[in-house]
Amino acid sequence: MQSNGLNALAYLFGTLLDLYITAIMLRVLLQWVRADFYNPVCQFLVTVTNPPLKPLQRIIPAFGRLDTAAVVLMLALEFLSVWITSRLGSAPLGPAAVAVFSVTKLLATLLMTYFFLIIAAVILSWVGGQLRHPVIPLVFQLTEPVLRPFRKLIPPIAGIDLSPIFALIAIRFLLLLIGW
Repeated sequence: MQSNGLNALAYLFGTLLDLYITAIMLRVLLQWVRADFYNPVCQFLVTVTNPPLKPLQRIIPAFGRLDTAAVVLMLALEFLSVWITSRLGSAPLGPAAVAVFSVTKLLATLLMTYFFLIIAAVILSWVGGQLRHPVIPLVFQLTEPVLRPFRKLIPPIAGIDLSPIFALIAIRFLLLLIGW
């Protein structure tokens, strides 16, 4: 019975930390694409992620448009999450394995985020014309840099943009490549 309690605790801790890491990742991506930070969704992400980020940003400078402090925070939180989860499990990982798994998990999170964002962009392109929600322009702003290279290679056929299909195939390929 104690094992079930530890598994439940590890699940809860891991899920909450993964959600927070994803919020930081979305903030970094929105900064990268120069999204409108007066958007309520952006304001929410800034408010939620500012407490640990503000002190780090004073110490770690940004590198161009990349918020290096946010990347360091994501890596540290992912390392902590993997380390604690491995300690609660039956086979604890060593520091090197935790570091490798943390980076792999962050990369997988980034790829899965874009996978779902592209699917959302496709659905919104069908029905989003009538909708007025603050998340809609952000979805298109986030997916445009990923879809643009595919659009250059694959022009629309009979007015149908096939670039999202090939982008999703590429993302799935990369996920398989990293073993996810």
